Amino acid sequence: MNTAAQAQDVRAFNRFYTRRIGMLAAKLGGSDFTLPEARVLWELAHHAPVSASALSKSLQLDAGYLSRLLRGLKNRGLLAAQRHPKDARQTLLKLSAAGKRAFAPLDRASQAETEALLEPLSAPQRQALVGAMSRIHAVLEPEASAEVVLRPPEPGDLGWLVERHGAIYAAEYGLSAGFEALVARICADFVDRFKPGREACWIAARGGERLGAVMLVQARDEASGRLRPGVAQLRLLLLEPHARGLGLGKRLVRQCSDFARAAGYRRIVLWTQSALTAARAIYAAEGYRLVSSEAVNSFGQDVVSEHWELAL
Repeated sequence: MNTAAQAQDVRAFNRFYTRRIGMLAAKLGGSDFTLPEARVLWELAHHAPVSASALSKSLQLDAGYLSRLLRGLKNRGLLAAQRHPKDARQTLLKLSAAGKRAFAPLDRASQAETEALLEPLSAPQRQALVGAMSRIHAVLEPEASAEVVLRPPEPGDLGWLVERHGAIYAAEYGLSAGFEALVARICADFVDRFKPGREACWIAARGGERLGAVMLVQARDEASGRLRPGVAQLRLLLLEPHARGLGLGKRLVRQCSDFARAAGYRRIVLWTQSALTAARAIYAAEGYRLVSSEAVNSFGQDVVSEHWELAL
């Protein structure tokens, strides 16, 4: 699809969304404020005191237009001004007591309207919606997008981990559905056998969007299934394709190393395939070494299976 066609799609979405959230109404949320006035009030409620020039820049409003907005709000007694502590020539703006009283119901109404928008949706639908919004923000304004956090799994996260492994590894490496089944068993075992303080899973999330994950468990002997004392196993490292190149893979792998050391493990082992070059580079940079490899047919593909190990 060319840029012109994509631009048409973006414009269509903008028309839909502004209508869907009521941005075409003359007044916002049944209040006496227009959308630009409400945005000014929100900025002053959260980032004041601030200069008019800084406000113009953050809202991307023409200075003359903003001046008229501010004049109108000031005439209604909603703004207060103070001298800049370091430059007496500058005036800083903030909400007056009346402005704070006027903003509070506006803010509550906006919150209620947004909750009403989300209420009919299922939890997965809400997750998908908020995640998509987070991704749009990160793509268009990466310097201001939400911080990526590593958090414990929440309801639905392990199902997402199974689904994304199945979809990504099928698309990029041609692995069969048997691989997705393996991931499902690993996730089920993690829940059934979970040992607090000895095992953990981290979800890399930005706002409501999941970007990646990794799991650390106590290693087991492949033949007998018995626990291997002092040995941890790194499992299910995953990054969404659009989240690659952000350093998240290194961060997730380092999180496993730090956790394993604190838990008293002596080493970490992992299994991977030679085709996963990006993951192998991350393991090598962390200090893992390749200890064995063999050519096998795995999940419908002829691959080189590898075992790596990190001494702690």
